[in-house]
Amino acid sequence: MTIYPKMITDALATVRYPGTGKSVVEMDMVEDDIRIDGDKVSFSLIFDRPTDPFINSVVKACEAAILTYVGEQVQIRGNISVVTRKKARPEVEKLLPDVKNIIAVSSGKGGVGKSTVAANLAVALSRLGYKVGLLDADIFGPSVPKMFHVEDARPYAETIDGRDLIVPIEKYGIKLLSIGFFVDPDQATLWRGGMASNALKQLIGDSAWGDLDYFVIDLPPGTSDIHLTIVQTLAVTGVVVVTTPQDVALADARKGINMFTNDKVNVPILGIIENMSWFTPAELPDHRYYIFGKDGARRLAEETGVPLLGQIPIVQSICESGDNGAPAALDDNTVTGRAFVELAENVVRQTEQRNADLEPTRIVKVTRK
Repeated sequence: MTIYPKMITDALATVRYPGTGKSVVEMDMVEDDIRIDGDKVSFSLIFDRPTDPFINSVVKACEAAILTYVGEQVQIRGNISVVTRKKARPEVEKLLPDVKNIIAVSSGKGGVGKSTVAANLAVALSRLGYKVGLLDADIFGPSVPKMFHVEDARPYAETIDGRDLIVPIEKYGIKLLSIGFFVDPDQATLWRGGMASNALKQLIGDSAWGDLDYFVIDLPPGTSDIHLTIVQTLAVTGVVVVTTPQDVALADARKGINMFTNDKVNVPILGIIENMSWFTPAELPDHRYYIFGKDGARRLAEETGVPLLGQIPIVQSICESGDNGAPAALDDNTVTGRAFVELAENVVRQTEQRNADLEPTRIVKVTRK
C-alpha cells in the first residue's frame, strides 16, 4: 500500500489534545514536515513549551491513530520529533512593555546633526541616571556604530521566554541597535520601503531591550515609510525635532512638525532643538559667531507654540568626538557637554509634563538608577 501525507493528517485529526479537547491538527501542532519512505513515516509535533505534561500521551495517541487508520505495517514508533513552538512577536500594543518613554528624534532634512543630537541625548540621559536604549532607525544611513565606536560589533540572538531575541550592544551604559551592525558598511542598502520597514520592526520587536526609562529612536531625515512604521508600531511618547537656524532647514522642520501633529499621525511634539546655533572657537570660548543665522529655531518655536528645548553650539571637538566614538555629552565640563545635559533635563521635564497631562490623577516619575 502506498502511503500519502493526507492519510497521516487524517489519522492525526482523530487525536485530541487533552488540554483543549481539540485535535492536534486543529491546533496546528503537526509540523509541515511529514516524511514518508516506504512504510516508514516521520514528522514533528509542536508544543508550546518543553514541559507540557501531555507530551508523552499525545505522542502515543498519534502513534496509535496512524497504526489504526493507516495500517499496522507503518513504522512510526520513535519517528515522531517533539519541538517547541516559537513564540510570535507580541502585538503592537504589547511591544516594549518594560519601556517607560519612547522619544523619537526627527529632522525635516539631512545634514542638521540629527544623529549627533540623538546619540548625545541618549548619553546625557544615561549620565543623569536613567536606563536608556538607542535605536538607529536611519536604515539607509546608519551612523550609531561609528558614533559609539562599535562598528565591528555583531549582536547575537538569545532564546528568552521561548523567543529568539537580538541582544543589543552596550556602550556607555546604553543599549544600542542599528541596521549598521548587520550590513556591509561599504555597500549601499538598496531596499524598498517594505523591506526597510520590516527590518526596523525586527529591531524593535525581536530584540531584548528589557527595562528602559527612555528609548531614543534616531529617525531618518525627512518624512518616509519609516516614520509611519514607527508611529504605527510603537506608542511614541513624543518627538523632538532637530533643525539649524537657517531658513531652508526651518522650512523643512516646519513640515516635520506638521507631519507628526497631523490628525492621521497625532504624535506630540516635545520640542525643537536648534543645532549649530553658533560657532565658538576653542581659543575664544566667550565668542559666538552666528554663521547659520541667529535664533531661527526660537522664532519657529514661538510660531508653532512648541517649546525650544536647547541650542547646541558648533565646536571642533563635537565633530572629533563623534568620529572617535566618544560623544561630547560624556564630558560635561565642555560647552557642548553642558548643552546636551541641559537638553536632556529639558526633555525629561517635557516628558514628565506630557505624562502628567495624560494621567492627571497619577503622576509617575521615572526612577533613576
